[in-house]
Amino acid sequence: MEFLSDILLGLGSVFASVYCFVLSRKLSKLKGLDQDLGSAIAIMSRQVDEMTEVLTSAQETAGESAQKLAEKTEAAARVSDRLELMIAALQDLPEDDGIIQTASPPPDNTEVAPASPTAPLPDDVNVFVRTATRRAS
Repeated sequence: MEFLSDILLGLGSVFASVYCFVLSRKLSKLKGLDQDLGSAIAIMSRQVDEMTEVLTSAQETAGESAQKLAEKTEAAARVSDRLELMIAALQDLPEDDGIIQTASPPPDNTEVAPASPTAPLPDDVNVFVRTATRRAS
């Protein structure tokens, strides 16, 4: 009986040592996974910080662009209103008071040089030239 108990005790110790060896390997794999997971979390945290900075910069730039666009739109609306007022004022002028000049073709024997877009106009030239006759309402 003593011999049988020694065999069972020996088998129990062999199984315990195999179990400890398996647990040791699993623990070392878990430790490696923990280190890999920690480095992955650190990398992701750094990327989140960088993306937050980029997003903040993009929001600031978009805000500035929107403000500039609003200013340009307001300026264009003011210019449009002034142009509409000028056109309305021109349509109300009578044709025979000498202020509005009609466009006439140049004489055949002279050539007209094209005007430079940056050259200033002389003082006696009227910029607003009516080319069509007004319809009676």
